[in-house]
Amino acid sequence: MTSAALENETTAPPAGRVAAPRRRSRLRMALRAMARNKLAAVAAVLILAVMAVSALAPLIAPFDPLVGDTGRRLAPIGTPGHPLGLDGQGRDVLSRLIWGGRYSLTVAIVPVLCAVPVALLIGIGAGYFGGRVGDAAMRALDVVFAFPLVLLAIAIAAVLGPGLRNVMLAIWVTLIPYMARVVYTSTVQEAQKEYIEAARAAGATQSQVLRGQLLPNVLSPLVVYGTTLCGVMITTAAGLSFLGVGVTPPAPDWGVMTSDGREVLLEGHPSVATIPGLAILVVSVAFNLLGDGIRDALDPRKQTG
Repeated sequence: MTSAALENETTAPPAGRVAAPRRRSRLRMALRAMARNKLAAVAAVLILAVMAVSALAPLIAPFDPLVGDTGRRLAPIGTPGHPLGLDGQGRDVLSRLIWGGRYSLTVAIVPVLCAVPVALLIGIGAGYFGGRVGDAAMRALDVVFAFPLVLLAIAIAAVLGPGLRNVMLAIWVTLIPYMARVVYTSTVQEAQKEYIEAARAAGATQSQVLRGQLLPNVLSPLVVYGTTLCGVMITTAAGLSFLGVGVTPPAPDWGVMTSDGREVLLEGHPSVATIPGLAILVVSVAFNLLGDGIRDALDPRKQTG
C-alpha cells in the first residue's frame, strides 16, 4: 500500500461522523422549506397554541367546566365575565372550550402515535420480507378496507361502550390498517431501489438495512399521513361523542359540547353549538395544512425552493 493511500485511510472520517452532519443538513433544509410554506407555518403555530392552552387549562380556565349557574343559562356572547356566553346548563362556554381541547387532542393524537409502531411492523414485514405471512396480512387488511373508516369506528365504539379510553381504542384499531397500507406501499417501492442493493452488496446485515436505509425513507410518508389523520380523527372523535358512543357528558369534549348545543338551537342560541364546531373545523384544517407542509418539506425537489 502506498503512503498516499495510507494517509487517506488514516485521515478519512468514519462513516457515522459523515452521516450525522448530512442528517442535520437535511433537517435544516426541511425546516427552511417548512418556513417558506406560510400556511403550514401558521397551522403549526395554531396547533402548538391550542396544545399549550389545553395543557394549561387548570390555570387559565376562568371557571369550572362542570359547574353551571342555572339562573343565568344561555347568557349570550359578551356577557360580563363570560365572553363566549353560557350553555344550556349555565356552564361557561370558554372554560369548557379550553378544557375540551384536552379531550379532543388526546383522542386525535394518542391513537395515531400508538398505531405507528404496529403499522411499521406490519407494513415493513409484509413489504420487505413478503411470503405467505405477509400476503395473508395484507389480504386481511383488504377485508377491513371494505368498511368506511368512520362506520368501522362507530361499530367498534358501540361494542366497547362509551368513554374516553374506549373511543381511543376504537380509533387506534381503525387506524392500523390504513397506516399499515401506507408503510407497505412505501416499503415495496423502496426495497426495489438501488441504494438497498448497494447496502447489501457492501455487507450490511438485514437489521442494518432496515434501520439505516429503509426505515428513514418509509417513515417520511407515514409522518405526513399520520399528521393528516390527526385532523381527521378530531372530526371522527367529535362525531362519536355527538352520537353518544364517544366521550360521555358532562365531560367538556368539543363533540359533547356540540351535541349539547343542538338541544338549544330551537331556543335561538346557535352559538352554543357553533363555537365548539368552529374549534373542530379550525384545528382539523390546521392539521391537514401542517401535513401538506411536512410533505413539501420532505420533498428534496422543494427543499431548495
